[in-house]
Order: sequence, then C-alpha cells, then structure tokens
Amino acid sequence: MSGIFGVVSEKDCINALFYGTDYHSHLGTEFGGIAVLGKDFIRQIRNISQSQFKSKFYEEYRHIQGNKGIGVVSALDEQPIYLNSRFGQFCLVTNGLIENAESLTRELLKKGISFTEMSENGVNSTELIAKLINQGEDIIDGIQKMFDAIEGSCSLLLLHRDGIYAARDRFGYTPLVIGQREDAVAVTSETCAFPNNGFEIVKYLEPGEIVLINEKGVSQKVRGGETNQICTFLWIYTGFPASNYEGINAEVVRERCGRFLARQDKDIEADVVTGVPDSGTAHALGYAMESGKPYRRPLVKYTPGYGRSYTPPSQETRDLVATMKLIPIEEIIDGNRIVVCEDSIVRGTQLKNFTVKKLWDAGAKEIHVRPACPPLMFPCKFNLSTRSIHELAARKAIRAIEGEDLEDVSEYLDPNSEKYQKMVDWIAKDLGVTTLRYQTVDDMVEAVGLPREKLCLYCWTGKCPRPASNGEKCGSAECLSKA
Repeated sequence: MSGIFGVVSEKDCINALFYGTDYHSHLGTEFGGIAVLGKDFIRQIRNISQSQFKSKFYEEYRHIQGNKGIGVVSALDEQPIYLNSRFGQFCLVTNGLIENAESLTRELLKKGISFTEMSENGVNSTELIAKLINQGEDIIDGIQKMFDAIEGSCSLLLLHRDGIYAARDRFGYTPLVIGQREDAVAVTSETCAFPNNGFEIVKYLEPGEIVLINEKGVSQKVRGGETNQICTFLWIYTGFPASNYEGINAEVVRERCGRFLARQDKDIEADVVTGVPDSGTAHALGYAMESGKPYRRPLVKYTPGYGRSYTPPSQETRDLVATMKLIPIEEIIDGNRIVVCEDSIVRGTQLKNFTVKKLWDAGAKEIHVRPACPPLMFPCKFNLSTRSIHELAARKAIRAIEGEDLEDVSEYLDPNSEKYQKMVDWIAKDLGVTTLRYQTVDDMVEAVGLPREKLCLYCWTGKCPRPASNGEKCGSAECLSKA
C-alpha cells in the first residue's frame, strides 16, 4: 500500500505538494518522493524507513519551484520513476500490486527493453508500469494497454508537460479523488490531505477512469467502467480516519463496526472497553457507545516516536515498533474485565506478545478480544494488505486442527459452523485471551454501507466480487484463469 498525491496550481505548487504528500505517511514506511515540473523536471527520493517524510524533505522543498507536481509515500519501491520516453519526459507514481510482474518483465527484456531500478524484490514495479505505458501509441493508449497487461491493480499519477494524468485502477481497488480550491486542483488517494490544504472534494474517479489535470482544469480522457471492487480494508484499517472513500468516511464506518461487535456480546460483562491504539480506537468507541460500557485507555501509544507496526516489511522492525509503542497504565488495567477492540488479526503475534501480555502482566481480570473484521484467510492479490498465507493466524489454526494445510477452507468460512468455532477457539487459546469473537462479513458490509458486489472481500472469502455485466473479470490471475 502506497499513497499518492498530485497538484496543479496557478502559481507555485510546492507547499501544497509537500503537505499533501505528507498526509499519506500512514500508508508507507520505506520511501518518500516528489517530482515537480517548472522549467525542468525536478525529482527527489528519500529513504524514510528511519524517519518521517517531513523531516527528509523539509529543508529542500522550499527551494524547489514549479506549478505542477506529484508525490508518493511508498511501502516498497523507490518512486517517482523518471522516463525520457517516446511521448517526452514524464515522472510516475503508482499504488497497487502487479501479480504478474515477473512474466511482464521477461517479456519486455526479450524486446530489448532494459530496467535500471532494482531492489531485493526484483524490478521496481513503478518502472515496470512506466515501461508498459511506453508501449502505447500515446499516453492514454499506453495506460489502457498497461491495464490490459497487468494482473492485480494499479492506480497512478503521471506528470507530463501536458499536466498530470490521473488513472484509477480498472477494478477500483484503490481510490483516487479530485479536489479543488480557488488557485489549484489536486488529486489524492487519501482525502485527509484536502481539508487543511484548502481543497474541497469535487469528484471521485470511477474505476478505469483517466483524467488530465492542468491549468485549464480537469478533462476526462477515458470514462470509468462498471466494475467497482474497492478494498474494504481501507475502512477497517489501512485508510486514515479522516478520509472518505466513495463518499463514506472511515471513522464513521469503524464506529459502526464497533456497534455491531457490541450487539453480539449480550453475554459479556466488562468494566472497560478499549481499542488497540490507534487503529482499534474508533471500533472501540462504537462498541462503548452501543454497550454503554466506559471507554478507557489502559494502553497508550507513544505517538511521537512510533507509527504503525503493521506497515514495515521487516518482521523484526514490526516487532520492535509493537514492543516499544504501547505503554500500559496499571491503575486502569488491574482487576478489570477488558474488551479489546482491534481492527484485525493478521498473524496474531503482536497482539499476543505486545498487547495481551502487557494487559495480563498489569493485572487484567479478563480479556475479551473483538476484531472488527472476519478472520483473514487469503493474502491480498491487489495490494500490500495481507501477506503470506502461512503467516495468517486463521491458517495456522486450521493447520493445527487438521494436521495439514488445506486448499479448500470453505467449511471454516461459515461463522455458524463447528469448524469455524474450533478455529476461533484455537486462536483464542493461542492468544491467551478469555474470549475471542470476530466480526461477520455481513455486519462488516453493512457497516461500510455499499452493496456487497461493490466491495472486494477477497481477504476474508477468497472470492472476487461479481464481474461487470460485460463479463469482465477482476484483475487477479486466479480469476482471469477462469475466464
């Protein structure tokens, strides 16, 4: 998961670009980058794995000038990519996951096309996208041909002398939103970048829609398609609370998730309701409002020094952040029965070792864990949301119960089945908690408020949303293979 932002201004754009890009810092921890076009292209990329975007660019950004620019906070690859192409010079930032990157790279290499940006994960995926776009007759044709070629998802901003081309992933997994103020137009993957920069939302791009933003305004180049399969995890965890996706606010959805969790807990007596900071906070507030139980903070995050423990790619780094960021308050914990709301349980190791253990050590009487989404069963095919299938807590539970890895886990997906309950009981025992109850898919969908077929639920169900009426499949290799 990465965050991208672009702006075209009547005058200098750098201030809006700097702060707008910085509002995507919750989406990536590895690289930050900006590209600005004035008389010439200026591109800067910094490693932000040990520091914040602001601190890496603050001294330099004030010396850059230009009226249009793009920025990115990246979870994996160095961006923006610069290319002197057949269409002229351009810079590119992307958000998504290319499932067939290796095969596409081999095809381009056979054509004599070389790659310069390499990492431990292979070819830089944003450079791959740039080279694919360069195969088109023009930029628009190149973006469409790229959409046809990839399996997975990609939303992008392309900075060219024409302006900024903004293209939302053809299946809508990741959002792009247009904002406007008196002297500028901006495009963002997170609408939390708009209010403090003076922008108001004017348009949510449709899946597959391509627009050009320049001094003349916003012009549509390609209309959006019918298929919309936006990632539900944006509302549950990855998105910022102040952001809206398809016009629906993340914080409000999380509160509704908490209310649904409380409604299934009529038999639980609790003294304190809390959320694992920060991503579980809104879920817990909703639970407290619905249940009437007091919301308190037995664990406090040391916000100035530590960000999300989920985002860094290294397990060692994730564990270090999880260890250090949460500080227990014994006076609130000791002797109390505590409901702990969490956005999700991915591996379960951090919740077990760095949250639950701290509560028990501080004298908790009971610990009732309530994740705001169902058990994660399948690694995400469309972004860096969930990782290896073997790491997932639910899959570890199934392996322990069955004595082997199962290809067909359908019996474990039904929350009313005996096998589902055995899986949940195993995870609860492994975590060392009094009780564990997950959100149901139906309640989660209702909390979001969109029709089920417009949401990607793949991480929980293993099924892609309903294809469009024209028979178009989702972008995953698995779905495409069945076409």
